[in-house]
Amino acid sequence: MDYKQTVEYLFNSTPVFEKVGTSAYKEGLSNTLALDEHFGHPHTHFKSIHIAGTNGKGSCSHTIAAILQSAGYKVGLYTSPHLVDFRERIRVNGVCIDEQYVIDFVENERHFFEPLHPSFFELTTALAFKYFAEQKVDVAIIEVGLGGRLDCTNIITPLVSVITNISLDHTMFLGDTLAKIATEKAGIIKQNVPVVIGEAIDETRPVFERIASEHNAPIVFAEDSSDIVSAKVDGLNGIDYTTTCYGTFKGALGGFYQVKNANTILHVVDLLRSSNMSIPTACVQKGFAEVCALTGLMGRWQTVRRQPLVVCDTGHNEGGWQYLGKQILQPECKTRRIVFGMVDDKDIDHVMNHLPKNAVYYFTRATTHRAIPETKVLEYGKQHNLHGNCYGSVAEAYEAALSDADPQDFIFVGGSSYVVADFLEHLQQNK
Repeated sequence: MDYKQTVEYLFNSTPVFEKVGTSAYKEGLSNTLALDEHFGHPHTHFKSIHIAGTNGKGSCSHTIAAILQSAGYKVGLYTSPHLVDFRERIRVNGVCIDEQYVIDFVENERHFFEPLHPSFFELTTALAFKYFAEQKVDVAIIEVGLGGRLDCTNIITPLVSVITNISLDHTMFLGDTLAKIATEKAGIIKQNVPVVIGEAIDETRPVFERIASEHNAPIVFAEDSSDIVSAKVDGLNGIDYTTTCYGTFKGALGGFYQVKNANTILHVVDLLRSSNMSIPTACVQKGFAEVCALTGLMGRWQTVRRQPLVVCDTGHNEGGWQYLGKQILQPECKTRRIVFGMVDDKDIDHVMNHLPKNAVYYFTRATTHRAIPETKVLEYGKQHNLHGNCYGSVAEAYEAALSDADPQDFIFVGGSSYVVADFLEHLQQNK
């Protein structure tokens, strides 16, 4: 098989949550442990940082990776989902895993893993850990796939555990209250391993405190002692930070929500420094300023065009849209045009409460079986007094918006990571 055939094999022969949802979710770690033993426990050959949370995992993971790369470490980065190419999920110092390595992994190991019937994520995690061990990374930043306690990344014992925040998402797996979801995500807390909590509320804080205490894990609530003195948000050019310990610097990521992510990240850096990792202040500043260039991060309030202004963002639940709904109103423009779609495990009603009424909508669906049909998204929109038309693909919706737009207009593309993925792939194909 060539690379394209190999990726198709991975997607078609293993249950993929991004494509089919609940049927791809496998509770328990039996397959993960079997794969880990087969490959010689590769996760024990490198240090790691484990990152869970409802929103902000990707931004935090990439920025911490960029900071450590800038400090001279060889850094593995495992995140999901990918936006354009499967290999985005597994990187070393920002470079995607080699196509041939993916091909060889499947060809050489399928005789072992096929009888296990692993999920896509179980197999991908095994691939990532094996690759990082063979690449002899100094440290790997590991993003949780779903939840925490039963996630297949949860076999690692990291230097630091991180939980960015908790909001209602994936409730069919993680529970229908914030406390239940917090319990699942707090499952990544390990014995004697410090944990940083980015955001906590009255319902979740006692959960984190209790589980940390049970594991004798030092716990830091980032909100209790902000490292950030001020943050001036320029959505198109990033954020200017003034901090207590790391000076003044530019953050490349311009989303409103990035200020809280930045505070979480700085507390993680504090802990890493206290564990004798050498991370000069200049490297922290460079990591924030060059995170996209250093790691390949895409889709976080990403500007792809200036006239008309076109921005995309992977925010996909109410927690994310509490920020996005406000930020979309910021750019001065003649007409706001929004290309929007969602998938069926998200609370579209609550998200639409945050969408601006004074915009023209291009309702669409991403190329995933989980996408809500564009006609249904249109009906939801009407119920929320959001007006526009529906389009059968993201590319069609975007091209319609672009065709309608004046140079002074603003086009936003989002609602789902998969909408952004289709959008970026369309741009890549039409360069």
